[in-house]
Amino acid sequence: MEVQNYKFLRPAAGLVVLKPGIFSPMKDIVFKEARIINRGKITEADVWVRGDRIERIDPSIGLKQNATEVAVNGRYIMPGVIDDQVHFREPGLEHKATIYTESRAAIAGGVTSFMEMPNTRPPAVTQELLEAKYKIASTNAWANYSFFMGATNDNLEEVIKTDPSTVCGVKVFMGSSTGNMLVDNKETLEKLFASCPTLLAAHCEDEATIRTNMAEAEARYGSMIPPSAHPWIRNREACLLSSTLGIGLARKYNTRFHILHISTKEETHLFETGPVSSKRITSEACAHHMYFSDRDYIALGNQIKCNPAIKGEEDRAAILQAVLDDKIDIIASDHAPHTWVEKSEPYANAPAGLPLVQHTLLMMLSHWKEGRISIERIVEKMCHAPADCFRLIGRGYVEEGCFADLVLLDPNKDTTITKENILYKCAWSPLENQTLPGRIEGTWVNGVRLFEDGSIIGAPAGRRLSFRI
Repeated sequence: MEVQNYKFLRPAAGLVVLKPGIFSPMKDIVFKEARIINRGKITEADVWVRGDRIERIDPSIGLKQNATEVAVNGRYIMPGVIDDQVHFREPGLEHKATIYTESRAAIAGGVTSFMEMPNTRPPAVTQELLEAKYKIASTNAWANYSFFMGATNDNLEEVIKTDPSTVCGVKVFMGSSTGNMLVDNKETLEKLFASCPTLLAAHCEDEATIRTNMAEAEARYGSMIPPSAHPWIRNREACLLSSTLGIGLARKYNTRFHILHISTKEETHLFETGPVSSKRITSEACAHHMYFSDRDYIALGNQIKCNPAIKGEEDRAAILQAVLDDKIDIIASDHAPHTWVEKSEPYANAPAGLPLVQHTLLMMLSHWKEGRISIERIVEKMCHAPADCFRLIGRGYVEEGCFADLVLLDPNKDTTITKENILYKCAWSPLENQTLPGRIEGTWVNGVRLFEDGSIIGAPAGRRLSFRI
């Protein structure tokens, strides 16, 4: 597939780039004969989009003057996916990825909004550095965007300045990952949980446990540690110890606390069931922790090295069950690209993380195809729940008055992942040559179609996300 790559300055208000050099007023859109997935139901109706919003949903809507008609013909219309954890690497790591390239891949995967992590170079640990990322996204983001403020052992004053109406949250690494942002000072953690002005999201792995295990692995294997040792080095004890600490602090200070990428069956027992909107402590599962298991290290090696580690079959099953039981609230990608050269290094030198944002929805549809989860529940966990958890304004639902962030999905077709249709800048995927159920046939962001028939069209149309306080 040849993907057109047009890069324009943002057009004037009310205009959208349709083809190179051609500007046209934004037209109304009427989606005809759609099967709408929303709030746990599938209903048949037409959808009228006026400008950037959904104007009306009705069993029959006549074609409006100067409107574009989209013949859905019984395929699905669903809200755009909201991915609450991605690493787009800009600034400072543009050899791996950029906001432009990875948000473009996101919309090809049905992701219309993303929340990006602070461990770039330099890391977003001051308000000035945080706003610099927003400035880049204002012209380069194909999808809607927000960026986490990063916490360190010595930037509490900057964290407290974070505006909860314009920033998705504060990220704390309670365990090291890509970048040097480990917060391991107990007094700092206490103050952070006590005073964080918005949602506090955490990577939870106990660093002391990991260091001990790594030393044992080096003693056993020397410089030839196999990738299959990764779930033993970054083991379930490290995850459970750190997650338990974080939840204890959140309960002590009544913090809005969100634990990212749950990877063990033991951690699933830490959370209460129920709707995400009623919780102060929430959690996220990533598609790869429900798709791969420790058996896959043999074939894929460092390609699936990530933190926290992909673990056993029993963990994979328990995480999916916790999603179904509403103990785990959100499904995300933790998209974290690295170059093929970097991933080809020996285990100890190969960075952790894998590129997934273009394929997360399709990965979850594989569970739907095999009868393990309904498509309505997938939409709930990938669209509705992130909007509710982060208190997003006007996103995550196919409802009148909401922004027109929409995905046209054909459940009766399949998608084969090849080098030619991967849009990540790193140009590889651990899913290459696999065929996944479902085909994303269109993506609209704020009423503008940006993905059609396998190709990116137009120009970046993402906007900064806003949040209810």
